[in-house]
Amino acid sequence: MRLSLTRWELRPRDGSPPIRGEVRSLPGAAPETAVVICHGFKGFKDWGFFPALARTIAGRGHAAVSFNFSRSGIGADGVDFSALDLFRENTHSRNLEEIHMVTRAVAEGELLPQPPHRIGLFGHSRGGGEAILAAAENPRVDALVTWAAIARVERWSEAQIAVWERGETLEIANARTGQQMPMGPGFWEDIRQNRERLEILRAAGSLRIPWLIVHGAEDESVSADDGRALREAARHDEAELRLIPGAGHTFGAVHPFAGQTPELRQATDATLDWFDSFLK
Repeated sequence: MRLSLTRWELRPRDGSPPIRGEVRSLPGAAPETAVVICHGFKGFKDWGFFPALARTIAGRGHAAVSFNFSRSGIGADGVDFSALDLFRENTHSRNLEEIHMVTRAVAEGELLPQPPHRIGLFGHSRGGGEAILAAAENPRVDALVTWAAIARVERWSEAQIAVWERGETLEIANARTGQQMPMGPGFWEDIRQNRERLEILRAAGSLRIPWLIVHGAEDESVSADDGRALREAARHDEAELRLIPGAGHTFGAVHPFAGQTPELRQATDATLDWFDSFLK
């Protein structure tokens, strides 16, 4: 299926590094709905399943809006973690503001030929937790899908927290690239100063939009218990938990992408059906 692809760049007013992304859509008529896609920790918009997911969403008639968080660590080439100095500055609050910035640009027609009638939000892992926070704050979001979303931001060991509290930088290994990813003390300071705003379960309880919670039953990185906790916190009937038997954190997907797995297909099909039902 042929899709149009438009690359874009947003520059924050405070002089922060740009947010870079792209829009996929069917050629011809302007799409009336859009889905904003948020990657997770040590992820990026072109990791593994993300481009395939964006293509399938666009193929259903939605504009698929993918982007890299400005502090993702990905450099201008969009491929390599060559901006680790920016990764060091990454915080939940900064990512949350960037989701709002992208959503606002979509809603106001800055990234599309015209403003869409309805907007969906998608997030994976840490990006899923941040998507929950964003949806709870942003009335422009009409439907939400999260995959393997974290239920809490305070998921760090005492030893790791101690590094930050000494004002030092924590090094996190990236098993795929072999790099050490620096996380500065500002990451923990952001959590300390903004605990209420960053309380994902509280945000989950405030949501009143259709929300599909997809989680691998065998997730080795974010326990399926997080998915159960999110569903329990959601206090309305339009939140649904879908556990995928045998699925891990990425539903069998790897990078470079090696194609669909049965688990990834289940998650993708459920996601497409959800956005089709609640955005169109």
